Amino acid sequence: MRTRRPVAGDRAALLALRAALWPETPAADHAREIDEVTTFVAEADDGTLLGFAEASLRRDPVPGCTTSPVGYLEGWYVAPASRRAGVGRALVAAVERWAAANGCTEMASDALVDNDLGRAAHAALGFVAQNAVVAYAKRIV
Repeated sequence: MRTRRPVAGDRAALLALRAALWPETPAADHAREIDEVTTFVAEADDGTLLGFAEASLRRDPVPGCTTSPVGYLEGWYVAPASRRAGVGRALVAAVERWAAANGCTEMASDALVDNDLGRAAHAALGFVAQNAVVAYAKRIV
């Protein structure tokens, strides 16, 4: 297994992985968003994509961070059959190297409060929870 930046031939597999992570997102949005973030993929020896990680550089204040920019892990996903084999760790390490090369000394991420798997994965890789927020909204018209 190796991590790398995606190539044009990865697009269909990458779209499928994104749809598995964010099934509520319309396919057209996945196609557009792929081009808006920095992405890394994990590839098996046979060329199959095992997972992906997306990152950005955030310059706005990030909870728990004191520097700017901050490397931000926007999303990461490992196919269920490839979990617990170091794929997620390798993807996050690739993002960390990219962030460091872009002047970052801190990384941040987020997970929904009810995403136990995501929260555990973050903790296993050294992320420390900074807060727990529940967002509220209501229609007024």
